[in-house]
Amino acid sequence: MNKEIINIGCVSKGRLKIQSEQILKKKKLKVYFDRGERELIGKVRGRDDISVSFMHAREILEQLSIGNLDIGISGLDLLKESEINIQKNIKLEKKLNFGFATLVLACPNEFIDLFTTLDLDEVAEDYKKKNKSLLKIGTKYPNLTREFLYSRGVTNFTIVKSLGSTELMCAMNTAQLICDISSSGTTIKQNNLRILNDGEILKSQACIFSSKKSKKKKGLKSLIRLLTK
Repeated sequence: MNKEIINIGCVSKGRLKIQSEQILKKKKLKVYFDRGERELIGKVRGRDDISVSFMHAREILEQLSIGNLDIGISGLDLLKESEINIQKNIKLEKKLNFGFATLVLACPNEFIDLFTTLDLDEVAEDYKKKNKSLLKIGTKYPNLTREFLYSRGVTNFTIVKSLGSTELMCAMNTAQLICDISSSGTTIKQNNLRILNDGEILKSQACIFSSKKSKKKKGLKSLIRLLTK
């Protein structure tokens, strides 16, 4: 990365990409590409000091933490899930009015005695006795899931890392419960799952973040003020 250029990271696809570009456009920062819109590094008209890179939302946080990006738009859930050494190098500048979702703990509807994490403690204990193995929870958020359940005294479980459609894991018998991000709850309901009554772990939304390693970069403070006012 050019040390003289302010590097902004945006999500590379989907609604978050469109809404992030709209944020920039409203601030008169129009992104364009030399080689076409599939190019992953864009420029800003009239601002030779700014570069915009498009990447995965998790990668944005990783690149912010090491100072390769100076500003990034990503999800609060991903920041909270990331390792402490990543979090400590990132500053939350502003919560944005899009990308709303909630990280929730859900179980199949056939678990007729499971409605709270207190119930889960008993169910997990029974599962361990009957199956000689730990209850499996499928998720892309192992750190937040583990922290949440430990805080409620639930320890008899193991995390199975989700690599795709987390809601399918119970149906495929690769997990007994799931912990996943949900916007409306519709996908969870349509896949024969329900959220535990106290299973809301984290409310998330898109945010503007900055790298603490870049705080002395020329022009960065004024650009952050422009984007967050």
